Amino acid sequence: MNDSPETMAETRDVVGDEHAHSSGKPPVLEVVDLKKHFPVKKGLFQTTVGYVYAVDGVSFTVNEGETLGLVGESGCGKSTVGRTLMRLIEPTDGTIRLDGRDVTKLPKSQLRPYRREMQIIFQDPFSSLDPRMTAGNIVGEPLAVHSMGTADERREMVADLFEHVGLRRAQMDNFPHQFSGGQRQRIGIARALALNPKLIVGDEPVSALDVSIQAQVINLLLDLQAERKLSYLFISHNLAVVEHISHKIAVMYLGRIVEYASKEQIFRNPKHPYTMALLSAVPVPDPTLKRDKIVLQGDVPSPVKPPAGCHFHTRCPFAEDICRKEPPLLREITPGQIAACHFAKP
Repeated sequence: MNDSPETMAETRDVVGDEHAHSSGKPPVLEVVDLKKHFPVKKGLFQTTVGYVYAVDGVSFTVNEGETLGLVGESGCGKSTVGRTLMRLIEPTDGTIRLDGRDVTKLPKSQLRPYRREMQIIFQDPFSSLDPRMTAGNIVGEPLAVHSMGTADERREMVADLFEHVGLRRAQMDNFPHQFSGGQRQRIGIARALALNPKLIVGDEPVSALDVSIQAQVINLLLDLQAERKLSYLFISHNLAVVEHISHKIAVMYLGRIVEYASKEQIFRNPKHPYTMALLSAVPVPDPTLKRDKIVLQGDVPSPVKPPAGCHFHTRCPFAEDICRKEPPLLREITPGQIAACHFAKP
């Protein structure tokens, strides 16, 4: 089920060449052939009988001030990618570079300085906040951990962060249960901003919020990006949200990226059948417009035993014999647009 070294080398070359930063500076984040395989254990002695191939050879880059949207169905490995590159989960294989520096295998003691440069916003704003701590202490905790300033200086920094994300100073002494869902996510954003990072991973940060609140939080993230030149890896299954915030989009299916391109290329001219199916399911705001929906048959295969050849062939309406036997290479179909499909054409 694993690709040959030649296949992976070609994939890395395509992604690396296409997404090199035009100014010559290294990308803020560069991920090469990232893998995370969870062992499946059974029996009294917990013998390993297989692996869950949650992430299986993912490569991408995020440049300064850029947002990469990572999309796909539930269970495709999006959140695992985010947590693995943050080293909340240890990778099985691959390389993670932050500003050109390899942080993949750094021990925890040496990783601390890099923690300041990459932060995460979690999906559920309630469960990600400690209910026993005040909002001010939650936002100020990263400052205390990294010994930034005195206690009075930290409190002033926290107050500034509260005002920056649309909260009041007076709310610093409130507990998480005293806030609405949108306000809790603003606390999560303020905590992520506390150390002035270069990269923020948003793990479906608006999916638990009402639609009107989603728009406010997305606009806040865009304003912060413009002001601080932040880079985002924005993980979501909502293509409408991804279209609004992203510069480039990577589409994942069963642990692998199947298409990678600019937002305009993905939405105007998708090349992979899976991307086409996802886009066909996005509601059209104009009731007079009709869109042909692509209804995928069957369920997503198990990541414990993925299909041979192209992982998507069991649900693809265009699959042929070659799809069942040979895994397609990620290759450039049109300038700046790469896809893993045997039949994708310019």
